[in-house]
Amino acid sequence: MTVKTNLMIAAASSLLLATGATAQTTAPAAPRTGAPTTAAPTAAAPGATTAAPQAAGAPAASTAAATTTIAAALPTLPNRATLTKLVTAAKLQTTLAGPGPYTLFAPSDEAFTRLPAGALDTLLKPESVPTLATIIKYHVVAGALTSEQLKAQITAGGGKATLTTLAGQPLVASLEANGNIALTDTAGIKSFVDTADIKETNGVVHLTNGMSVPKLG
Repeated sequence: MTVKTNLMIAAASSLLLATGATAQTTAPAAPRTGAPTTAAPTAAAPGATTAAPQAAGAPAASTAAATTTIAAALPTLPNRATLTKLVTAAKLQTTLAGPGPYTLFAPSDEAFTRLPAGALDTLLKPESVPTLATIIKYHVVAGALTSEQLKAQITAGGGKATLTTLAGQPLVASLEANGNIALTDTAGIKSFVDTADIKETNGVVHLTNGMSVPKLG
């Protein structure tokens, strides 16, 4: 990794720590499961604390059978174009198209706009592939974990479940009072699952309103 890349990643991490920028999107009125809607997210002011989704009754689970892999499904998910581009740049399409199974916590496009100017471009450079791969892998857990299974692990763990990501670093899941799943990264910043249980042939995708930040060397 070049010195320039190190400096840019360090700057991005510092900004995320200072502003809570990993979860800047206001979540929908109720947690959802199954196929996501295409409604545009509502942006919060920079530096604002992200509000957890408000519970408003039990969502209906999707009964449609999965027909494609996580990698193939990514381009079809609303507001996930940036994540799709980053997965390709990190050369992780083969991984997410493999047998798995995997659980992917998929940040929204807006989550990545909170990075400092130029940081995203730097991550997309060939020399940044190892760093970018670590960031993307930090959003992937081995095994297909549905929202109910995650909640069961959280309950069994006394309110927290430590998930080991493909990056080899922990991501901590917890449950908000309104029933939504929160993810706390290595920096102690939370993002929230706003659409859960999008089931694919090799795992499950949970859409989140923020990116999670691993420790970067």
